Amino acid sequence: MATAFEACCLLLVSLLWGVTNPFLKKGTEGIERVKAGNVVTQLFAEMKFLIFNYKYLIPFLLNQTGSLLYYFTLASTDLSLAVLLSNSLTFLFTLLTGKLLGEDIGGKQAMAGILLTLLGITLCAASNISMEP
Repeated sequence: MATAFEACCLLLVSLLWGVTNPFLKKGTEGIERVKAGNVVTQLFAEMKFLIFNYKYLIPFLLNQTGSLLYYFTLASTDLSLAVLLSNSLTFLFTLLTGKLLGEDIGGKQAMAGILLTLLGITLCAASNISMEP
């Protein structure tokens, strides 16, 4: 059984991961224009582009904060619930954030998928979450 606090931590992880995914995608725009002489210098040139690009670096750091929180939450949470909540909600937050940023998410079928995913998460979480501290 997971506590409500652990479920909230997993929700925060999903939020951090899901919201940052579209921003990471936007932050990498322009990396294809980075050119260097060989494979090694190309790698370093691309790393330099990403490290000094705040549009990529800020979402990356927030995403990694979510990863740290996930790691610490796994120590006390049922693995089947942690994976279910974090991964499926990450997908939903990614879709919703992408939609807010103007990406095409797929119309009615995507919305039906979101609703069915939320229903499944609710059913699974309701049987696994304890409201005791």
